[in-house]
Amino acid sequence: MTASERRVVVVTGGATGIGRACGLRFARAGFDVVVNYSRSASEAAQTVAEIESLGTRGVAIAADVGDDTQVRELFARVEREFGRLDVLVNNAACTWFIEHADLESMSEEKWDRILQVNLKGPFFCVRAATPLLKRTPGGNVVSVSSVAGIGGEGSCIAYAASKGALNTLTRSLARALAPQVRVNAVCPGPVDSRWLRAVLTEQELQARTASYPLPRPAQPEDIAESVYYLACSTTLTTGQCLVVDGGRTM
Repeated sequence: MTASERRVVVVTGGATGIGRACGLRFARAGFDVVVNYSRSASEAAQTVAEIESLGTRGVAIAADVGDDTQVRELFARVEREFGRLDVLVNNAACTWFIEHADLESMSEEKWDRILQVNLKGPFFCVRAATPLLKRTPGGNVVSVSSVAGIGGEGSCIAYAASKGALNTLTRSLARALAPQVRVNAVCPGPVDSRWLRAVLTEQELQARTASYPLPRPAQPEDIAESVYYLACSTTLTTGQCLVVDGGRTM
């Protein structure tokens, strides 16, 4: 297979955690991978090196997904360098850990930043990526959402609201872009990542998931496998929000 024939995936927030796991999962399947990042330059470079060790091409591109101009430049570069796009993984997100009852600490500035990245960002990315995705049979989008968008729990009220809106956006875009482009989302429960490790000890994380039917937190690779399934292992699934939470929300 020539370089121009290899499939291409863009993973936003792709330097660490779930994004990194997604990039490596697609690389193992033979995809060239664009690792988008906003601040984690050294981690993005390391992830690209791991991707290329698997025999495919990796490129790190800095862009704030909440900035439409930067997003359009990101996908213009993808078009110049690869000439195609098969999958967009909307993974970039931000949050603050604020108790839900502490309404005064949920400032307007934090609200705006969370919605800018977690909701407007995926929309900006899909809008900029759609012309490329439509050129490729099977082009599709998978967003990393959260069970916070289903049950209203999560790191803070604004985060839960942003993910609930992302779930609705997923369904709206699936209708708008059909039949050429499929659009789905994955909704993880607690993931053993640096986000949660910043506020929970190992014991606290295990205690939080101990009552689940499958009593463990997800690993980033668990979520990456679900993202890959929606992108590559099904062709008749669109507008769906796949919950991956060990049975917590049953």
